[in-house]
Amino acid sequence: MAHHIENMAFVGATPWHGLGSHLSQNQPLEVWQREAGMDWRIEESPVRFVAGASSHLGSIHSYPEQKVLYRSDTKAPLSVVSNRYKVVQPNEVLEFYRDLTEYAGYELETAGVLKGGKKFWALARTGQSSVLKGRDEVNGYLLLATSCDGTLATMATPTTVRVVCNNTLAIAVNGASQAIRVPHSTEFNPQRVKQQLGISVSQWSEFMYRMKTLSERKVKPKEALQYFLQVICSTDTDLEDRKKLPQHRALQKVQDLYQGQGRGARLVSAQDTAWGLLNAVTEFVDHEKRARSTDHRLDSAWFGQGAVLKQKALDHAIQLIA
Repeated sequence: MAHHIENMAFVGATPWHGLGSHLSQNQPLEVWQREAGMDWRIEESPVRFVAGASSHLGSIHSYPEQKVLYRSDTKAPLSVVSNRYKVVQPNEVLEFYRDLTEYAGYELETAGVLKGGKKFWALARTGQSSVLKGRDEVNGYLLLATSCDGTLATMATPTTVRVVCNNTLAIAVNGASQAIRVPHSTEFNPQRVKQQLGISVSQWSEFMYRMKTLSERKVKPKEALQYFLQVICSTDTDLEDRKKLPQHRALQKVQDLYQGQGRGARLVSAQDTAWGLLNAVTEFVDHEKRARSTDHRLDSAWFGQGAVLKQKALDHAIQLIA
């Protein structure tokens, strides 16, 4: 599969896509900035255009209401945005974690640039961890990501990663995402975002209590089918010929993952449980769903349609233990 991840760095095990520079643990942020391809700045320039160029050289005019954003290193254009657009620099994403890594026990695990610099992110392990029955380990992370093309607000998202399969799931409590969003019409204030997040142990504990309950909720085959029909196909009806469903391939894939093909699907926590149902969908989104490229898959799983599908899967799973 072709990939368009501009650059990426990681510690620990190689990510599932096999891309990026491997770093030893506890590297300074300056090393992360270089190895993750985030050692450049977003520069601004007024929008100018050439009028009447079809018959002669034309005349240059400006459009003062908008500006061009471009990379300081390659001069490659990134986007055209309003003059009110507040830029968040790549180094600001990494700097967000400086005090967290130096004083709060966080550890950066991945950082990188998507789509030529239009999006960039960093993901740090928080030190929070829970183990479900059968030694099914789930770790806590904090994802900070932003864009410079208007497609994504600056987002700080508490996230879980299931170790056995690297499935990611944004933490939600009582159906509400715990992500903090800062629109680009507002200045990004990292300390205020951290205060809003609360870096809360109680949110983690409450969320993992629900995940533990999911792992103890046994599911009958008919319930499992109903769950996947609702989540994947948005229907309660099981057609006699499922191939008539537009999403029949996706439906079959998540069923296969749930029934034993998924990583960790045969652990006692997941086999024939609501936790297994949820992880079949998260594994499908993170690792199996068709995508044009590696960065499109990552973009979708964290910020796009894949993230929406995972949230839908979580909501329906929680209904099974309500």
